[in-house]
Amino acid sequence: MDNIMTYDVIIIGAGLVGLGVASALQESQPELKLLVIDKESGPAIHQSGHNSNVVHSGIYYTPGSLKARLAKQGNITTYAFCQQHNLYYDRCGKVIVATNESELQALEKIYQRGIENGLEVIKMTQSELKAREPYVNGIAALLVPDAGIVNYPEIAAKHVEIIQSRNGEFAFNQAVTAINETDDVVSVTTSNNQFTGKWLINCAGLFSDRIAKMAGYNTGMKIVPFRGEYFMLNNNKNYLVNHLIYPVPNPDFPFLGVHFTRMYNGHRDVGPNAVLAFKREGYKKSDINLKDLAEVLTYKGFWKIAGNYFGEGMAELRRSYSRKLFTQNAQKLIPDLREADIHPGPAGVRAQALTQDGKLVDDFHFVKGKRSLHVCNAPSPAATASIEIGREIVREHFLL
Repeated sequence: MDNIMTYDVIIIGAGLVGLGVASALQESQPELKLLVIDKESGPAIHQSGHNSNVVHSGIYYTPGSLKARLAKQGNITTYAFCQQHNLYYDRCGKVIVATNESELQALEKIYQRGIENGLEVIKMTQSELKAREPYVNGIAALLVPDAGIVNYPEIAAKHVEIIQSRNGEFAFNQAVTAINETDDVVSVTTSNNQFTGKWLINCAGLFSDRIAKMAGYNTGMKIVPFRGEYFMLNNNKNYLVNHLIYPVPNPDFPFLGVHFTRMYNGHRDVGPNAVLAFKREGYKKSDINLKDLAEVLTYKGFWKIAGNYFGEGMAELRRSYSRKLFTQNAQKLIPDLREADIHPGPAGVRAQALTQDGKLVDDFHFVKGKRSLHVCNAPSPAATASIEIGREIVREHFLL
């Protein structure tokens, strides 16, 4: 093992949240000696590089929550970052569509929440929706003009470039194996080296609970991985989708439902579903890690949520194995879509924190230690909010 290297701040995780924290620290204190550690060969390998690339507006989130506030501000910040650095962005807007009378009340609640969160939200009639999305089946809709698309891996790469230009350091290909935290210092042992820092910030995403435990903290929650599988429209069917097209979310299921996404590369994605992943980084159905799976199956919180959402969970699982059923679900929004019009696309895994009593942790959640801060729950819209999450941590939680 090489000589021990010392830093002011060590960040574990080179995804968008970790990079956002590093950037915010350098903004506030440029003289800091800063290190970002990641077990992968580069940045944004997992959640940050396996998502829908949507810039969210914050319309769905509880007013006053961190998600609502940081998504709204992060929407502005993300576009500004792309403009400043000549990166791709497309403020194409999102439509949230009610396909029948039973969804109108829920659509109105989303509208009111958006207004309460300070967003621009426009109600659309059926004819106004048809003018924007001729192939979408809907009786009413909301238009959220500020939602859009970026290329998050490109943003992550630019963050790395900027952080390095400010003398920040990266240690890639280094898995953390041990953490020792005292009142004065934190020691981090990796597969290659040992580092010490005055402070540690855990932005390890899918492994944030294990890193917190390694540092000696019981967060009262466990990361449960949910895989989201996408299909892609064949290129000759891209005309079916002009905006980001979302259904009214099912109030009985804690995910947004299958939606259509206009991508930065010109493609159109449809998805994702939401099924339990048998591996924390399990992007394929065949990916199984016995330790990861055993942790989930022996966690009482999982069985409570499995019971609460059994029906929807089984429906999601069936759609995962049947393109026909997946297509039928997507046809609720675009009836002209056919099974032959789509082909398998990418998949992502969402790191969702789950409490012991079976509740999904709804908001971003941080746990502070003696010399550490642990980002214990940062699912969507964390990519959109990542720069602002970093600033929030520096402003509210991290007095150097």
